[in-house]
Parts: sequence; structure tokens; C-alpha cells
Amino acid sequence: MTDFGVRPPLRIPAELPVAADAPVPLASAGHALNPIDFERLRHVPPLLEWLANIENPNTRRAYRNDVADFMAFAGLKNSEALATITRAHVIAWRRHMAQRHLKPASIRRKLSSLSELFDFLTDQDAVESNPVDGVKRPTEGANEGKTPALSDSQAKRLLTAPQANTLKGKRDHAILAVLLYHALRRGELCGLRVRDYAPRRGVACLAIHGKGSRIRYLPVHPSASTLVEEYLDAADHRTDPDGALFRPVRNPRGTIDRPLTGSAIYTHVVKRYAVAAGIPPAAIRPHGLRATAATNALEHGADIAKVRDWLGHRTVSTTQLYDKRSTRPEDSPTFKVEY
Repeated sequence: MTDFGVRPPLRIPAELPVAADAPVPLASAGHALNPIDFERLRHVPPLLEWLANIENPNTRRAYRNDVADFMAFAGLKNSEALATITRAHVIAWRRHMAQRHLKPASIRRKLSSLSELFDFLTDQDAVESNPVDGVKRPTEGANEGKTPALSDSQAKRLLTAPQANTLKGKRDHAILAVLLYHALRRGELCGLRVRDYAPRRGVACLAIHGKGSRIRYLPVHPSASTLVEEYLDAADHRTDPDGALFRPVRNPRGTIDRPLTGSAIYTHVVKRYAVAAGIPPAAIRPHGLRATAATNALEHGADIAKVRDWLGHRTVSTTQLYDKRSTRPEDSPTFKVEY
């Protein structure tokens, strides 16, 4: 057993794949398995099988790094050695992470990653039980979100910041409206295609391709729908159903028939117009508009279970991070004091 006060040498087990996007060897696309590939897949370790089944590449990369961190800490050379892990090893890792001054949220995430792996290994009878069960996780900040939400007045100023007399202005106006009225992640907005904006049962909806390959259909807010329609009329790509809904206005190096990137949306749309609207830079974060929309919906009476589905969360506990109704500054007793 690893002693609680000793830090083993940091090394990444060779078994973990270098390329997080391809953790299991597969045959070439469109070809049947040859005998060699078939045999290799028969002997894929459960750890790599678990990683391969995580479709989102960013999630897969994060899980891989978290597990690699634990295996390096424990000095494990292969996934079979995970069967020797006890709760004491996990507690030692938690203490080690705290000594490295990792944030409580990072420690909770790493413990969750390891727990999900051991749940899978337990189901596969590769280990007897999940040693992460019962290991206490840091509670600091666990019940409140760290991403600041904009005030209603700030959101209104941001929405009206673009000059809508140009194609770029119309596009950016529509982007801000889609973000602020529907609480999308930037990646979800980037992934929207023209055909994802379509009526369902007579109501304009967005088909959102979220985490875990889950699709949710969100009715489009009337104000946002008007702006999207104006943008599509000006951009003239409504007849390209498989093309990106929001795309570059110009590209000197090539075609504009491609989606915007999350970085471009954050830097050249959200932050740019926030500065123009007089919003402090510290108030603008990558998830800020998502937090703003969710907080606003809850403050105006939306059911938290429906907000969970609207955001694409698996659990209400995640949605509660956006519930700031009990911490509204304007409701503070501070403003009830009179002398």
C-alpha cells in the first residue's frame, strides 16, 4: 500500500494511449476487421475499452488525464494493477492533490473520473468493488457556480451592442441572442447547422447536439428568431441545410462555408461587444452567457427540472449551480438598512 506521506515518482503508464482521440486500435473506416485487428480488439484492456466508449473527445481527454494522474501517483504500470487499489490509496491521492494546491472543483472532478472508471470495471468483473465509494470529496464551492452571470441590464446592453446594418452585425446580433435566450455552450452553437433551425409542431426550434451525443430541441425565443431570420436573409445560405448556421463573413485564405470556432465567438463576438457595452472584462467568462440565461430563467419562475433538460444536464444538482436566487445582491439586507 502506498504510504500516505510518500509521493511515488510521477510517470504515465505506457498502456495509456498517447492519442486520447483514438484509445482503441480500429480497422480503417469502411473496411471489415482483418484477423489481426480482430485479435487485437479481443485483448483490449478494460481501461482502454472504457475510454473508447466516451464519444466526446474533450471529455475523453479529461478522463484519460485524470486516470493517468492517479495511476502515476500509485505507481501502477497497467490497468490490471487497478484491482489492487483500496480506498486508502484513493484517500492518499486526494490528500496528495490537496498538497499540490489543486482547486476543490478539480479534486472533485478527478475523483469522479476515477469513480466512473471503477464503476465500469466493477460491471466488467475486473475489480471486486469501487474503492472511490465513501471517499469524501471537497465541499468548498460544490453548491454554487463560479461563473458570474450578467445582470439583466448588462444583458440588455450586450444584446443591443452590435450594429445591425451590416452582415457581420446581423450575424453577431443573432449569435448573442441565441446564447442569451437559450443558454447554449459555445461548442453547441458552433455545431448548429442550417437544418438544425426548423419548425417542430409549428414552433421554430433549435436542434442542439450536446454532450454525450444527446440531442435536445429548444423552442426559439421570438426575439432570437427574428434576428436569425434577418441574418439568414442577409447571408443567403438558407438553402444549404448541411452547412454551418453561423459562419465567417469573410475569409481571405479560403471559403467561408465552415462553422465559427468557439474561440472566435468568445473573443470576437462576446468579449468585443461586452467591452463596447461597458461591461467589466472580469464579468465575461466563456460560460458567462449560459450562466446568465439559466439564472434569468430561474429567477423568472422556470421549473428547475425543466431548466435541467433545457441546459442538457444529467442531474438537477448541476443545474443548481446556476440557481442564484438566494444570493441576488438587490435582495440583500444591506439595502434595507436605514439610519
